[in-house]
This record gives sequence, C-alpha cells and structure tokens, in this order.
Amino acid sequence: MSRFLVALAALALAMPLFGAEPGWKAGFAKVKITPEKPMWMSGYASRTKPAEGTEIDLWAKAAVLQAADGKKLVLVTLDLVGIDRGTSQAICKRLMEKHKLPREAIALAVSHTHCGPVVGSNLATAFFLDAAQAKLVADYAAALPGKVVEAVDAAVAALEPMSLSWAVGRAGFAVNRRENKEADAPMLRDKGLLKGPIDHDVPVLAARDAKGNLKGIVCGYACHATVMAYQKWSGDYPGFAMRDLEKAHPGAIALFFAGCGADQNPLPRRELALAKHYGKQLADAVEAVLAKPMTPLDPRCAAIYREIELPLKEVPTREELIKQSQDADKYIAARAKMHLKQLEAGRDIPASYPYPVQTWRLGNDLPVVILGGEVVVDYSLRLKKELGGKPWIMGYANDVMAYIPSARVLKEGGYEGARSMIYYGLPSVWGDSIEERIVAEVKKQSATK
Repeated sequence: MSRFLVALAALALAMPLFGAEPGWKAGFAKVKITPEKPMWMSGYASRTKPAEGTEIDLWAKAAVLQAADGKKLVLVTLDLVGIDRGTSQAICKRLMEKHKLPREAIALAVSHTHCGPVVGSNLATAFFLDAAQAKLVADYAAALPGKVVEAVDAAVAALEPMSLSWAVGRAGFAVNRRENKEADAPMLRDKGLLKGPIDHDVPVLAARDAKGNLKGIVCGYACHATVMAYQKWSGDYPGFAMRDLEKAHPGAIALFFAGCGADQNPLPRRELALAKHYGKQLADAVEAVLAKPMTPLDPRCAAIYREIELPLKEVPTREELIKQSQDADKYIAARAKMHLKQLEAGRDIPASYPYPVQTWRLGNDLPVVILGGEVVVDYSLRLKKELGGKPWIMGYANDVMAYIPSARVLKEGGYEGARSMIYYGLPSVWGDSIEERIVAEVKKQSATK
C-alpha cells in the first residue's frame, strides 16, 4: 500500500463516522406562542397598557434526546418571563401521559424575556388587570400546554440518529446589577472596574445528523433579558441570538435557557440596537464554540426530579394581613388582600414552598443542574466549584415562583433578597437556610448513580 493510501486510511479512521449509528437520537421543533390579541405584558409592574405589536415572535421550542437504551429527555424552552406552578404541572401532565415520560425526564425553561405576556398566576400581585385582560391571561395560560405538546410531538416525530457534543464559550455583557450603577456601567467596563460576582460562561450543546449537518443547538447564559421595556412582543437579546443562529444554520433549531442571572443585567440597555448587539455577542460566542472541536457525549442519560420544602421566614397573621391590606404601597396591599381571600376560603397560608430541583446527566461527563425561580449568580459559582468539572446550571426552570437569593443576598436584602417577594405574592422572605437546603439537594442528586 502506498504512503498516500496509508495516510488516507488513517485519516478516515480518525474522522467521525457520520454514516454510522451514533447511539443518540434527537429531534427538534418549535411552535409560535406570540399572543394573537393585545394582552398585558409581564416583567415590569410599571406597565400601563397591553402590547402594541411584535418585534420578533415568541417561541416554544422542544429538544428531545433519546439515549441508546431508549430513555428520553425533553427540554422545552419558552420565550416567557416565567411560568407558575399550575401551568408547569399542566404541561408536564400532558407530556407524561402522551409520551409515557417520567416527570424527571421533562425540563421547562423560560428565557425570562420582559417582553412576553403575563402567564397564569406568575407574578401574581404585580399587575392590576380588568376583567377583559384577566380573561386573556387565563385563556393564554390554558392554551399554552397544547402549544408545548405540539412542539414536543413534532420533535419526537423528527427523531433521527444524531451525534451530540458540548463545550463552553464566553460572552461578557452581563453586569452584576447589585454592585454597579447602570449609568456608570459603560465607564466601569472600559476601565476594567466592574464589581461583583458574574458568570460569563456560555454552555453549548450541538446535535449533528448522520451527515454531519447541524440540526439542534442548545445554549445558555446567566443574564436578565431586560434590554427592552417597550410595548412590543420580543424575545429580547436571547430571541435575537437564537434568530441569528438559525439564520446562520438553515435547518437547525436553536434553544436558549437562562442561567443563574437574577442579579445580572445587560448594561447599558433600553435601546433596540443594544438588544440586537447583545444577541449577536451571544450568537458569536456560540459560533466560536461550534467552530472548534467539542467533547462528544456517550449515548446514555440519567435524570432526577424532587421538590424540597423551602421555609419562609414567617407567616403573617390575619391581623398583620389586615394592616398590610391598607398599606399605601398598592403591591403590598394587593398581596395582603390575596392572602386574606385565601384565609376566608378556609385555606392556610403555607409556611414553606415546594421548590423544584432537577438534575440530568448526559453521557459520562456532563451534569446539568436545573433550578426553579430567579436564581442569583452565587449558586452557579458555588455549584461549579463544589461539584467539580463544568456542570451546567440552569435557572428559571419548571416553576418561577420568586427570586432565589443566596445566603449573602438574603442577608443584604434589597430587591433580590427582600422586596421582589411582594410582586410574586409570597407572604414573606425566605428562611435563612435557603441556600444550604438547595445546595444539599443538588449534591444529593448529583451523587446518585
């Protein structure tokens, strides 16, 4: 055999065998969830009117991953500020029944765009809706499970042999909003003087078919989707990033999940050009990862889902609620009135909340931690350090019931540690043990074989 043929044979052995059965199967699909009628927008309690148009459409996207043994994992991403527990349960129930899935195999992740609609009871006391708008909100929440099921159905139908690989990139536009004044952020960034913990990782999962064509991209970033505050439907910077990626890779579907970015903002902001700019930065970070060798994943997976009771600091008495119902702050008053109605209906105010903690393991070496609520960046940094390796940490998943402060942020207070609970309708701030309880459950799940 000539040296040329020997070299050619060696090269062929070193190349991925895209024509061979890779073990994984995967399918991707999306369904538009942009409201059809002008309804109230979520994210900002200061809004005074419904949406007035669409900048870019909102989407429910589904990624279905099937391991060699037939086990499936379903990731659904939604261009919404959040989903409440009831809506999440309704979606999961339908998926579990139709596709014979265990609960732990389903993860629902929102992008936390502040240019999406109010959904169900999410941010229960942030908005004051008339009867017509309340009905639109209820109707949208009632229709959402069907849209999600439609997306998952299409992704299951699209299952085909795939090779999965992963890597982590970087994007630098997230700024710790507790430690840096918004007006000063550009100057502080230029001088390298930005303060506070951040997580600029951009985790990326790529799915390629038997011919090597890119069919699915999953990526995340720990930063609020709060560039825009106008009256148009928009996925904000994540929406623009996913649109850019899908344009660059025809036939592929790009999904975004929010990391632990509850105390992180894209700064500066409030301009459409900036939303597109940050979206391009995120898309460019993903493209840089895709252009380099990525770590292949063995075709195996595991999943765990549990709800743990997170104690609240205190439960107000009826007398305290009556006093709060007369507060000059309309949001405090609205929360108190909601809880008084609960007591009048014969239902106690719970002293804790059933908080969802979920972990997936893809292949032998990629743990994915999936947490509910608006999780601050301390969790991501701590879990990456204490779990070792490079776990992916997802927030805003399965149920967005409130901010999830670390012990540090809870002690410091401020919006993330204290006041945000008012808008979510929880009767009190969290108990002091919140961080340790969540971290302990993540470690317990991660240690399970």
